[in-house]
Amino acid sequence: MSALPANISTYLERSGMAPRVSSVLPLTGDASDRRYFRVLRREEPSVVIALNAEPFDADRLPFVRVAGLFSAMPLPVPGILDRAGDLGLLVLEDLGDVTLQAHLGAAPSAEHNRLYRQAVSFIEAMQRRGAELASPEYPPYGIAFDVEKLLWELEFFTKHYLEAYRGAVIPPPARAALAAEWRVLAEELAGEPRVLCHRDYHSRNLMLHRGELYIIDFQDARLGPDTYDLVSLVRDSYVDLTESAVDELIAYFIALKRPSGTPQAEFLTWEREYRMRFDVMALQRNLKALGTFGYQTSVRRNPVYIQYIPRTIRHVQKNLARHRRFARLRELLGGVMEEVR
Repeated sequence: MSALPANISTYLERSGMAPRVSSVLPLTGDASDRRYFRVLRREEPSVVIALNAEPFDADRLPFVRVAGLFSAMPLPVPGILDRAGDLGLLVLEDLGDVTLQAHLGAAPSAEHNRLYRQAVSFIEAMQRRGAELASPEYPPYGIAFDVEKLLWELEFFTKHYLEAYRGAVIPPPARAALAAEWRVLAEELAGEPRVLCHRDYHSRNLMLHRGELYIIDFQDARLGPDTYDLVSLVRDSYVDLTESAVDELIAYFIALKRPSGTPQAEFLTWEREYRMRFDVMALQRNLKALGTFGYQTSVRRNPVYIQYIPRTIRHVQKNLARHRRFARLRELLGGVMEEVR
């Protein structure tokens, strides 16, 4: 116990939990400044403490506010059991250690399909109920994937993946041409229908607990394109899904979104447009992921994300090759990334 961060030791003593604690185990965190600890208690369920870098007002903390929004939908999220904003920590329901990513290596394909369909149904509920519950009371409705945000993410890719990680030297004319392509992508995506987005909805942020999925790491939820979360799920940097599985999951989402009574011809037109928008979003999202992996490796000196770069590049290459509209971007990127030529 003496080796614990002081804030956790203080909380355990102050809450009266300390005498019942058998051990406290650090957990692998995400790419943020938060740290996580599992508290094992004698004859009681374990809990997880999320330790933030700074104190906070619990009633204003985005994680708490978004948890309330998702619970109202309802979507499955970990319960918040206690708050200690002055110590910068939350006490959360312990969902265990099995992410969807980890589970896929041990489960039969039928179980994969069930869980992914469940995950897709959560996106549809988030979009539908998110529109019904829209209120400035909740932080996601005051922030969006606008042109500036989407453009920043693409420039982040240029800076931290192409230049910092790969060491690419981009001549000024090519840099200007690349910036122009980024702006076209950002403006197109920012103009798409806006819905409530989790913002990081992939296999590492879906936990399997008692046979069902739970959503975590939702504090950065915001408004964005209606393709965003589905792209994050099925064009995931962390797992391989077959093209047939991806196509089926897109079709399943589109079927969930179809309003009753929509004429077939009108529906088919919308489906074609959605699939095109999906590929544009996938390209931007995967480029942004490469920027994050490059930043974690070259700036944060965290090499764990290197293993996910090849899969993400394959996603990018397939989308660049799939549509003629990306020919100029493919040419520009091919000058510094031979994998996409």
